[in-house]
Amino acid sequence: MKKITLLFTLMAMISLLGCNTVQGFGKDVKKAGEVVENAGKK
Repeated sequence: MKKITLLFTLMAMISLLGCNTVQGFGKDVKKAGEVVENAGKK
């Protein structure tokens, strides 16, 4: 569980720092959600 939380936090920080537009932010959030979902399936 700690790995998922850490991963989600890192992805959120990267998405906030890396996106320049609202559309880009939406894509980054979607990718972060997919990563968390895939981690939950394992």
